Amino acid sequence: MALAPMSRPPVSPDRRREALRPRAQALSEVSPPLLIAADRVAQSLIQGEHGRRRAGPGEDFWQYRPYSFGDAANRIDWRKSARTQKLLIRENEWAATNTLHIWAANGPGMAFRSAMSPVSKRDRAALLAVAAGVIAVRAGERVTALASPHAPGHTRLALANLADWEASGQPPDAGLPPAARVARFSTCLLVGDFLEPLPEIAEAVTALAAQGARGHVMQVLDPAEEVFPYSGRTRFEEPSGRDSMTAGRAQTLKAAYTARLASHRAGLKDLLGKLGWSLSLHRTDRPAAGALLTIFGALSGHPVDLPRVAQG
Repeated sequence: MALAPMSRPPVSPDRRREALRPRAQALSEVSPPLLIAADRVAQSLIQGEHGRRRAGPGEDFWQYRPYSFGDAANRIDWRKSARTQKLLIRENEWAATNTLHIWAANGPGMAFRSAMSPVSKRDRAALLAVAAGVIAVRAGERVTALASPHAPGHTRLALANLADWEASGQPPDAGLPPAARVARFSTCLLVGDFLEPLPEIAEAVTALAAQGARGHVMQVLDPAEEVFPYSGRTRFEEPSGRDSMTAGRAQTLKAAYTARLASHRAGLKDLLGKLGWSLSLHRTDRPAAGALLTIFGALSGHPVDLPRVAQG
């Protein structure tokens, strides 16, 4: 299952960064009915269990984090900063618990794009991640990229930081969510193909869930990875390029491949269910808007009836 036909060369980070923001904004405004539904589920997200139920700024210290552009100067802990020679912000618990942490996979396999899809898995995952941030910010939610140095926020700056991080900020081999500290009751949105071995996925996701975060995993796959359309002599390459194989009659591999993919997904669903997380699937040949509403329906606990054309 780790092998896939050779993919097109990946798009440069600069071009991805340039194209990502306007595409994500356009997706969030795809049509009036879709936007109304998206606003409804986003609003239920911040009013429900994940909502802001604080009476004031709170007193429980959570963490120090690096100062970033846009932070107020009066939030800097000057004593701690003087000891570390870095500008540090003292962040209290309430500021973290009302945050949506967003992550999009950037591993080698995410560059795959078959002739059946208009976009690569990497581009679609990044688009969904930023579009989810757009909808959340519009509803007043605080967002940030998981494990990024940028402060959570609900402004255009927070969206710019999210887009920059997803386009080129995180490591190029980020196939699974990195180790990161998240506050109890915060929410994580993880978008990727999640085709890595289940024990590795379990380690990464369990580390987030163990901190009290709830979340949703959106598995993004190319349609060719779902239907296995190959026949005849076909060469398959491991995403990193370290291994390859040539099948004389590729169609004879379809049954075993399909069974293994189904088993892997069942294991992934079982793993997430035990953690109290949810799972959904999106194919890159389908509209991204449907996947966006699926995400917020899952996070809010109120699934949305999608228009036929928008289903992800």
